[in-house]
Amino acid sequence: MKRFLFLALTAVFIVTAKAADVDSIKVSGSNLPDPMKVVVITPENLNDTVRYPVAYVLHGYGGAQDNWIKHQPRLKDLADQYGMIIVNPDGRNSWYIDSPVDSTIRMESFFIEDLIPYIDANYPTNPEPSQRAVTGLSMGGHGALSLAFKHPDVFGNAGSMSGGVDILPFAGRWTLNDVLGSYDEHPERWEAVSVINLVDNVKPGTLNILIDCGNDDFFKQVNDNLHQVLIDKGIAHDYISRPGGHSWDYWNNSILYHLLFFNEAFKKAPVLNR
Repeated sequence: MKRFLFLALTAVFIVTAKAADVDSIKVSGSNLPDPMKVVVITPENLNDTVRYPVAYVLHGYGGAQDNWIKHQPRLKDLADQYGMIIVNPDGRNSWYIDSPVDSTIRMESFFIEDLIPYIDANYPTNPEPSQRAVTGLSMGGHGALSLAFKHPDVFGNAGSMSGGVDILPFAGRWTLNDVLGSYDEHPERWEAVSVINLVDNVKPGTLNILIDCGNDDFFKQVNDNLHQVLIDKGIAHDYISRPGGHSWDYWNNSILYHLLFFNEAFKKAPVLNR
């Protein structure tokens, strides 16, 4: 009886277990001096005849491409559940922008001109903006909204978790001077790249936006400010503020909301070959 029960449970596990693939790749391009390391999570039994939506999920300052899969292994289950490709690139400490100071930091250009075309060429993605999303934590939240706000022809969905959506109050921190030069000498550079100043690029009704920040986060005030600017500009968005700080405990929960949000948006939008 015990042996039968063991075999039955094993059979159930084999039938129900899912096995999303996790690829560790390198992507080269003219905008970076060396290849970018990227983790790509694809649904189980990827089918080349199907076009899959893609979510780019960005790490924070001091992080790397494998941060998300190490901290939140459920990403593999969610890739299966939603039929979604999840891409985790190594943004280094670039803040996901092109630096006016250091010519080796051209992360925005790399994303648009190199990384996304590579993913679309090598995986069965749906290349429509409505089927592409970007989100991230902290520095990655800034990067995600920056990329989406500046490139509406590329991204139709965007999110931010505890994002540094206004960098002006944090001048001099997180090696931002290495990317932008000092604020005292070049305030115009800081103002030009700060997400809160990019809202005018967003045409109402063209971008699905989810912003999420904990009540105890040091970025809470700048997220509140961005929320208000979006309201003032008439740009629809979801804004979540709940207990929590600037930590993986918070982000491991946040990503569940973000991928659900994107999945619902993907399903509502027109798709190719599905």
